[in-house]
Amino acid sequence: MPAILEVRNLVKHYPKVRAVDGVSFAVEEGVCFGLLGPNGAGKTTTVEIMEGLTPPTSGEVLYRGRPPDRAFKQEVGIQFQSTALQDFLTTRECLELFAQFYRRSLPIDEVVQMCSLQDFIGQDNRKLSGGQRQRLFLALALINDPLLLFLDEPTTGMDPQARQNFWQLIQSIKARGKTILLTTHYMEEAYVLCDEVAIMDKGRIIAQGTPEALLMAHFEGVWLELPRESFAPAEGFPWKTRVTGEIIGIHTANMNETLHYLMERNVVLTDLRVKSPTLEDLFLELTGHELRS
Repeated sequence: MPAILEVRNLVKHYPKVRAVDGVSFAVEEGVCFGLLGPNGAGKTTTVEIMEGLTPPTSGEVLYRGRPPDRAFKQEVGIQFQSTALQDFLTTRECLELFAQFYRRSLPIDEVVQMCSLQDFIGQDNRKLSGGQRQRLFLALALINDPLLLFLDEPTTGMDPQARQNFWQLIQSIKARGKTILLTTHYMEEAYVLCDEVAIMDKGRIIAQGTPEALLMAHFEGVWLELPRESFAPAEGFPWKTRVTGEIIGIHTANMNETLHYLMERNVVLTDLRVKSPTLEDLFLELTGHELRS
């Protein structure tokens, strides 16, 4: 059985930049697949090619083993980074309008319940908060009961609480058997939501797999983090270090041994933090620079 979505050697050239540079991967049915990386990595261009909005310079996209056709447009839902809605329409009226674009659609009240829109169903869409608008955009992407859902940076600009609430909403939608392709530059978001991830940088995929497998393949142990003012490693320091802003990190597979070494040298450990490796650490490991948002 073919993957629900597959891209083969996608390339996209613009006059001064190679935005996508030979990207290939497959998305299995029923999973949440994350396409991760900083702004400018090529994520959105890749997704726009997959959605049929941007033609590739070369390469191909397959939906259920075939090039996308009219059925594809009826069977997918898309939540863009931003969507322009008709002025003066209420939340319900927006849903009713979008439902008319498809041969079949879910009952409005079911989508309202699914996306928790009840409290502002009669409100002018221009007066919705950022989090409320994102929930409405998600509902519009779900109105046709899609088999495949594209979510392009869906929580950008949300405060932490709104982001957590939105994650719960996406998890409930995934539990309904939907296949989700998520682009994000929030590595914690990808770790929470995604079954598989592909990390992009400079138009290429630099790592792919389950979050847990990627971390296990590249890391063993933990990071000890200290203020730079409290510790400066001397030449011959036996552990790998990194500097992020005013924090110095020490990677160790034997925390007791490292702490003993530091205490013997009278390093102040009052502000010590112990941190397990994350996808953001992986990005730094693979690219040599911090994740750019």
